[in-house]
Amino acid sequence: MKYGIYFAYWEQEWDVDQKQYIEKVKKLGFDVLEISCAMLKKAGKEELSEIKKRAEDAGIILTAGYGPAANENLASQEPDVIKNAIAFYTDILRKLEMLDIHTLGGGVYSYWPVDYTKPIDKAGDWARSVENVRKVGKIAGECGVDYCLEVLNRFEGYLLNTCEECRKFVEEVDVDAVKIMLDTFHMNIEEDSMVEAILLAGEKLGHFHVGENNRRLPGKGGFPWYEIGMALRAIGYEKNIVMEPFVRSGGGVGSDIKVWRDLSRGASIAQLDEDARNSVNYLRYVFGGPNSDNRSVLRSFLE
Repeated sequence: MKYGIYFAYWEQEWDVDQKQYIEKVKKLGFDVLEISCAMLKKAGKEELSEIKKRAEDAGIILTAGYGPAANENLASQEPDVIKNAIAFYTDILRKLEMLDIHTLGGGVYSYWPVDYTKPIDKAGDWARSVENVRKVGKIAGECGVDYCLEVLNRFEGYLLNTCEECRKFVEEVDVDAVKIMLDTFHMNIEEDSMVEAILLAGEKLGHFHVGENNRRLPGKGGFPWYEIGMALRAIGYEKNIVMEPFVRSGGGVGSDIKVWRDLSRGASIAQLDEDARNSVNYLRYVFGGPNSDNRSVLRSFLE
């Protein structure tokens, strides 16, 4: 397994230069940096080439995540929205191919965050989303991208709240590139058992996000990381494990994620860096299984 982190851990706004984190995360011991597709909307070939080269030079794998806007909703009842959404994903997927990015995850079957002041037509949205995800999934396959549908908690989405729902949805789509994406934060709210959800996802699990019940880094909350690691090993998962912690309040990130207090406890950037370094070392240990003997890593993290 390869271990990564989402750029927004350090940020309070989405619209920032994410390229700066490529070298940073490598120095902190990560294999992967996850970027937002928002930065790619207006990116030209020159910028894409720069991003790709910086990642290659640093030895960093890039993955991409996205929370689609309402006008990019593949489940919409409005034909113009569907047309715009398919055009958007076609453009983004071609750019991901240029960047040598092979994983796209998020609520990429609907939109985020959902506006619950509007009526919800889950059955109708499900049918439309299956049809349109199938179209986009085929484009993703042509681009060599796993199109991973993130299972979201009920407060952020309504279409896919459990792994069972997502597995059924993915099977209905029936396109090899369309896969399941699980996130421990959302699983903790919706699943009866995180272990059972991982086992159910099985070979269709394409991407895995980790973060604590309090949205802090793994190891700074109450999740059963050993058991989660055992479940991942049981299904033979060898893809990316990406941390998605949100600890800073304020700005667009804090507002969208609903971080209403400083979960970093006043940490400086240097301390955020050190916490991330320790957390990835901790995860490597607890997910490493019985053959992992780097006990000094665990000891230093817990001290």
